[in-house]
Amino acid sequence: MHYATIKWTDIANGEGVRISLFVSGCTHRCKNCFNEVAWDFSYGDPFGEDIQEQIIKELGSGYIAGLSLLGGEPLEPQNQAALYPFVKRVRETYPNKTIWCYTGFVLDETSGVLKETHKNTDVTKELIALFDVLVDGAYIEELKDIRLKFRGSSNQRVIDVQKTLQSKTCVLYLE
Repeated sequence: MHYATIKWTDIANGEGVRISLFVSGCTHRCKNCFNEVAWDFSYGDPFGEDIQEQIIKELGSGYIAGLSLLGGEPLEPQNQAALYPFVKRVRETYPNKTIWCYTGFVLDETSGVLKETHKNTDVTKELIALFDVLVDGAYIEELKDIRLKFRGSSNQRVIDVQKTLQSKTCVLYLE
């Protein structure tokens, strides 16, 4: 997996000051995407051990509330394979930090995987279960609304993942 960029002190992509990892690779091709350069799976730098160690270290700062995963598309199958062990390590190392993920795919709340079944892998369910908040749904230019918090278009949902997985019904983190 490659990553496009990392924002070490981001306040736009989740609550509090966060580290935001923008992965490379996306097949959605949303009209007027804010990060079109990250559609290419080989754009940016390899997501190797050194950068993973740096993120883990920086997450230890007291003022960092957590990690946000964006893209590109974090839940593309080839990105899931690389992100799962990393996100699992983040969760184990910092159980009180929140993990947010932004995806253009849609969560099937009854099964805990993606409704786009061809994008599910053997780690999809376990990876999603590590998230606190999932912002799902493709960005749709015609539904753009700048008044929305932590999302770009009104079709997107800001989901409380843990409550949703427990109840098997969508529980919104934000209305």
